[in-house]
Amino acid sequence: MVFSINGVDMPAPSDLNIGIMDLSKAERNSRGTMIIERIATKRKLEVSYNYLSKDQLSQVLNSVSPVFISVKYSDPQTNGIRTGTFYCGDRSVGLIDYRNGVPRYKDIKFDLVER
Repeated sequence: MVFSINGVDMPAPSDLNIGIMDLSKAERNSRGTMIIERIATKRKLEVSYNYLSKDQLSQVLNSVSPVFISVKYSDPQTNGIRTGTFYCGDRSVGLIDYRNGVPRYKDIKFDLVER
């Protein structure tokens, strides 16, 4: 699976859902007919990891920290590799436990939304 941020390969996500969103301006004319102007088509990547080591988690969280990032991924619509500029939404991380004083993390989730 291809998944990189700012040119750095990331661990393969446990789950990657790709949303294809049409941004539109819509209104009805005086006859009641819907008029839709498609402004753009954007992607939303819902990324999740079941488990990551503390080093992997740090790498992933630091890579999505800038306001805008370049993301390379496999796109189902184009059936190829696509690169786009994204921003990251809220991030959530679950802590499983500590093993020999080292934290283990689970259920890491965040959304990447195309600019």
